[in-house]
Amino acid sequence: MNGALLAVNAVSKLFGGFVALADVSLTVRSGERLGIIGPNGSGKSTLINCIGGSLGTDSGSIWLSGADVTLLPAHRRARLGIARTFQVPRPFASMTLAENIAVPLEYVTHRKSLHRSDVAAQAHAILAQIGLGGRADASPASLTQVDLRKLELARALASRPRLLILDEVMAGLSAIEVDEMLAILLALNREGIAIVMIEHIMRAIMRFSERVICLDAGRILAHGAPAQIVEDRDVQRIYLGD
Repeated sequence: MNGALLAVNAVSKLFGGFVALADVSLTVRSGERLGIIGPNGSGKSTLINCIGGSLGTDSGSIWLSGADVTLLPAHRRARLGIARTFQVPRPFASMTLAENIAVPLEYVTHRKSLHRSDVAAQAHAILAQIGLGGRADASPASLTQVDLRKLELARALASRPRLLILDEVMAGLSAIEVDEMLAILLALNREGIAIVMIEHIMRAIMRFSERVICLDAGRILAHGAPAQIVEDRDVQRIYLGD
């Protein structure tokens, strides 16, 4: 594992006769920023579903801090430090923003060991951290698209992850909102959280990532520094366009 926080070793995933992932291997170091790109259907979401535990693998293994987590369910992986966001935010509509954050705080991070007032204080702090301070008592229905994305991020942060996986967290945002999200993510990374980001907005990938992996048809087509990836002829042909 070479001291990697996350190691994905020759992972394959099939859906009937369709090969979604084929012998995919990658590592993520503690505190690293990794971008994942690729055309629709290339296996990006399947990969992070396998890492997070919502999908099982057909072959290969997944390791976190030197421990094999391949067979662990998603909630066990969350408690070990893997958190993720989803492409479509689905907050608890009947709860306030603070109550949405309290759920992972109570059931993942502290497992009901904290007094309710302490949970509330931590929920308020997380909301302030991602730019929703003062909105703790608001309903998710009142949020804009960018604020819904922030709430989704806050719910992931409430589990105190060492590895945060973002599935198109900037989809549908304006250029100014993308910059706002990037600033939040870079600040979180400076606190030591490793972040894997799937994104189609190349400006965001270029600014955020230390390394980039490009998937195509369930395989790693290319990987390297952002500047190398955008110059790669295969990446240009398959994904970026000539």
